[in-house]
Amino acid sequence: MELGQANLEVFAATVLELAREDSDLLVVTSDSRGSAKLASFAKSAAGQIIEVGIAEQNLVGVAAGLAAAGKNVFAVSPACFLTARSLEQIKNDLCYSDRPVTVVGISAGVSYGALGTTHHSLHDYAALRAIHNITVVAPADNFETREAVRAAAKSTKPLYLRFGKKRMPNLPRVEPSFAVGKASLIREGNDLSFLACGETVAAAFEAAESLAKEGVQSRVLSLHTVKPLDKPVGNKSPN
Repeated sequence: MELGQANLEVFAATVLELAREDSDLLVVTSDSRGSAKLASFAKSAAGQIIEVGIAEQNLVGVAAGLAAAGKNVFAVSPACFLTARSLEQIKNDLCYSDRPVTVVGISAGVSYGALGTTHHSLHDYAALRAIHNITVVAPADNFETREAVRAAAKSTKPLYLRFGKKRMPNLPRVEPSFAVGKASLIREGNDLSFLACGETVAAAFEAAESLAKEGVQSRVLSLHTVKPLDKPVGNKSPN
């Protein structure tokens, strides 16, 4: 597979494109514009980025207030702090208050590596899935990232986007389409199915390709929307 960019880089480029078309689009960061690849955004759209410093709870509160005033807000911070330190604000200020803020958790999972457990985010899926009124999306590759950011900008509900740090391969697709809440079919196969989300989809695809050499044809689905999950209709599976 051809290696693309880090999903974070695609996120930053896409949100800048959207900001150039929409002066009400704002990005709020907590000393994280470098980690989030937003340096170009800050230079090109200086009036559309707000820096709150290392104050993640304030970040969510400010984002909620801006959304209440009609702004289209992306609140960007390391996933480990955003979904732990700010969990109460996400629950109350965004979800229970129904504010259409896109919360962007960067460097999720163990992306921060040697910085240790304080910077690892292994809890965010579980924590946010337990909260009412928020959609959770983890794009698998550059294509899904671009489409997910565009969908988030149009969302009228709270939404969490989750990104790691590494460069991702450009995955093949049976159908080149994306819709929040609808699994993406990456590979056809009738023997077994791999269901994965985020950066694990690439590993699932590689496993399916290896199994194909042994005569086992595997279907691969990108369940990029972790909440709500795509559900079969009747006896039909997703896609």
